[in-house]
Amino acid sequence: MKKKLAKIIGVNVLVASQILLAACSNNNEQASGDTEKYDPESKVEVNWTAILHTASPPTDVVLKEIEEATNSTINFNWVPDASKEERITAALASGELSDIVSLTMMTNSSVRQSLKTGMFWDVEKYLDDYDNLKLISEDIRTAASIDGKLYGVPFQKDLARSGLLLRKDWLDNLGLEVPKTLDELFEVARAFTEDDPDGNGKDDTVAFSDRSDLRYSSFKTLSSYFGTPNGWQVEEDGTFTPEFETQAYKDTMNYSRDLYKNGYLDQDFAVTAKTDQQQKFAQGKAGIYTGMVDIKNLKTMAEGIQDEMEIVPINKIESPDGGNHIWSENSGVGGLMAFPKSEVKTEAELKRLLQFINDLIDEEVFMMMTGGIEGTHYETDSNGAFTILDNDLWQKDVQPFSSSRPSEITHSLVDADPSKQLVNELIKENAEFAVLDPTVPLDSETANERGTELEKIIVDATIKYIMGEIDEKAFDEAVDKWKKSGGDAMAKEYEEAYKKAQG
Repeated sequence: MKKKLAKIIGVNVLVASQILLAACSNNNEQASGDTEKYDPESKVEVNWTAILHTASPPTDVVLKEIEEATNSTINFNWVPDASKEERITAALASGELSDIVSLTMMTNSSVRQSLKTGMFWDVEKYLDDYDNLKLISEDIRTAASIDGKLYGVPFQKDLARSGLLLRKDWLDNLGLEVPKTLDELFEVARAFTEDDPDGNGKDDTVAFSDRSDLRYSSFKTLSSYFGTPNGWQVEEDGTFTPEFETQAYKDTMNYSRDLYKNGYLDQDFAVTAKTDQQQKFAQGKAGIYTGMVDIKNLKTMAEGIQDEMEIVPINKIESPDGGNHIWSENSGVGGLMAFPKSEVKTEAELKRLLQFINDLIDEEVFMMMTGGIEGTHYETDSNGAFTILDNDLWQKDVQPFSSSRPSEITHSLVDADPSKQLVNELIKENAEFAVLDPTVPLDSETANERGTELEKIIVDATIKYIMGEIDEKAFDEAVDKWKKSGGDAMAKEYEEAYKKAQG
């Protein structure tokens, strides 16, 4: 633990020194090149550091089509999602960056620090010059900004995508209804674990397939159902309270602790990666999965293994207050496509890259990055319903591109798979009761410098509590450590930034 912490601190220090050097040198570089004319029709070579959410990078089949449509040559530097924190942080520290860097970890200390210190271009004043980029809403621009500056093109996402997927065939086998309350969900979890839901006569199922990432595991979604604020709560007097100091957060911990104690929550969740979590569900070892957007992937993974699988998506579990709540992922912002000044040295180069991003949002290219090549990877019927023709081919040629689409909301598809289309509709409905994180558009120097390190204190304590390794007193001691290590300072800084923003 000490070695790992020392490594994190060392990297952060290195990031800071590299950032200052980059900020100084790049001012001189831009001064000499800003008079260069911008030619939107010129072919552009793009080096792009992007996040890979699949096991393998895509083939070149669809890439060539994207390049032709955008008049570009694209060189992807794919960073696996599981190692993005370490890889992106190291790249920021070393200065070994690409023309475009996908920064999806907007709360990461090193990322925020690099953005604040001028390492990347502020693109706000350029967006309205492009037909697609000008459509980015003011709310999304504000949420993606730091100190009023927009250091990249925001990845546009739906406001709130979270929810649960349950084995509908297991519910039917056990004579159970789709749960509507937390108590009903707990009973389903019990039955999925104890009552042989697949009817094979073996004690070989668990309810919740889960993973170590508290944000995207069951915990954050369950926390929403209990009415926990998203990250922070703004009190009536303008002060900020962290979510883990609320009773709703502790109620969620106790609920998850009971799930774990009874064996209804994957006993290996603390060391399980997303792909393994998906495999356990697809192989029929688990019956509840957090993440509605993954429904089609899970069904595809289950082909030939669990062909009888039926999945029902759920976006509403009634909270103790009688309402519905679901956390919003960064207020509809999935991160930034940022342009390092060390690589993009002139305004003309920046404008050409912005044209490239703008072109990626065109419906033609959006469909390439979503479905692939019509007639080869997908087809649409007379009603416009979208169908993948060959899942294996689509996964190899197309799927890895989907997470790099600049916008998931500019165009909408009617999915020929009724369950996936239902998920799309439920995600839209989530916007009606989405809970926003009030700190997304705010800045805190402490969060920039030590936010990731401080977050780890709480994450570790929460996981240990769920697993029964510590009691409530020990958890409260971890919270006190968080406060003394910078948490109180962070809360004060957010309070000041909030009052300043309120005018």
